[in-house]
Parts: sequence; structure tokens; C-alpha cells
Amino acid sequence: MSACAVDSLQGRGNAGAFSKSNNSRLPTGLKSPINHPLILNLRKTISAVKLSLDLVYKTPPEWAHQAVENFDAFLQDHADCERKASAMAMSFVAKCPDKVEIIPELIETAVEELEHFQSVYELMESRGVQLPERMPKDLYMEELIKLCRHTVEERLMDRMLIASIVECRGAERFKLIADALKDEETKRFYRDLWISEAKHGHIFVKFALKYWPEKDVYERLSFLNEAEGKICADLEWRPALH
Repeated sequence: MSACAVDSLQGRGNAGAFSKSNNSRLPTGLKSPINHPLILNLRKTISAVKLSLDLVYKTPPEWAHQAVENFDAFLQDHADCERKASAMAMSFVAKCPDKVEIIPELIETAVEELEHFQSVYELMESRGVQLPERMPKDLYMEELIKLCRHTVEERLMDRMLIASIVECRGAERFKLIADALKDEETKRFYRDLWISEAKHGHIFVKFALKYWPEKDVYERLSFLNEAEGKICADLEWRPALH
């Protein structure tokens, strides 16, 4: 079963407001969203349905240690990834308005990713970190997009399956970041994000299965998953999610 699927789900990553008065810690008593009724329902759904594949490349824990050493730069990249994830979900809405069965959940995903962006930005503010004027190229995503096929339907399937893999990679790496952090509040924030990204890894496969045969979906997902592992293995480490 999927490496994205966590055995003990505890909630999604909306960590709420951060204090600007302390640059090293989130405020004590930061409310976790894990008991929200929607999250409890999602926990049941994810536990019952595990659709994504195991990641081929396993990120070493040392990756997280080097990211945490330059945590402010990592946060800038993380915020940018959340912003792009929200835009990606809405781009699916724009590209396939006829696929009405998945539009509400795509909108929900876009909103959730935007909430993640807001939470990361508030953490950046608490540390005195600004959004950069320009982000470096995301070579990871560039290489993945090159794998997409060219007909409209094939490309749409590939983009959904790549979205699943990217969310799974995010879940894996947020878990590693949580393990590497020493501050308990920030650690909890990243643990919540890990669980949320695991959910997203499943739903994009679920979307694909609504419109294409299961055999075709999993053959293509397996190919893209293998390719993503090779891309990750070849990329130089930097204080960034990918």
C-alpha cells in the first residue's frame, strides 16, 4: 500500500495564526485542527481508501537536516510550493469544467493548499522572513512535466498522476522535516502538513480512476513513479521541498 497513507491520521495542516513576538517558537497552545468534524471524516475516508503507490526513491533523513540548517530559505520555498499547489488544483477546474464530479473536491483542495500557504507565511512573518521577489527554477517539476504526453486526455491523466506523486513526496519530506525540528510547536505544524499531503496523494489518483480504466491509470502511475524516483535521486540537495 501507499507510503503516503499514514496508519494513524491526526489531521490536516492548517496551523492557524503565528505570533510575531517570538522568532523561534510558535505560540504556546496553538490550536490544532485535528478534531474538526471535516478532518475526522477525512481520517475515516483515507483509512479506508489507499490509492497511491509507494515512492521509489526514499529521501535520506540527512536531507531534512540540511534543510533545517537553512530553515528560512526552506520556508520561502515551502510557501511557494503551497501557492503553486493551490493554483494547480484550480487549473484542473479550469481545464475540465465538464468533469463535474471532481470539481467540488478540487476547489476544496485548492482552498486547503491556500490555507497552508497562509500558515507558512505567518510562520515566516514570526521569524522576520519575507517572500522572495523571485524563486529559482523548480527543476524537479520541470523534469516531471516533460514526461507528460501530448493528447488532451493523456496529458490530463498524466498531470493528475504527477500531482499525486508530488503530494506523496511532500508528505514524505514534511515527515522528515518534523522529525528533524527541535521546536515542538513547529514540529507539530509539519506533522499536520505531512498528514494533509498524504490525503492529497490519494485523491488525485481517485480523480483519475473516475475517467480512465484502472489498468491504464496504474500502468501510467507506475511509469511516472519510477521516473520521479530517478529525478529525485539525481537532483542536488538544497533548502527546498524538491
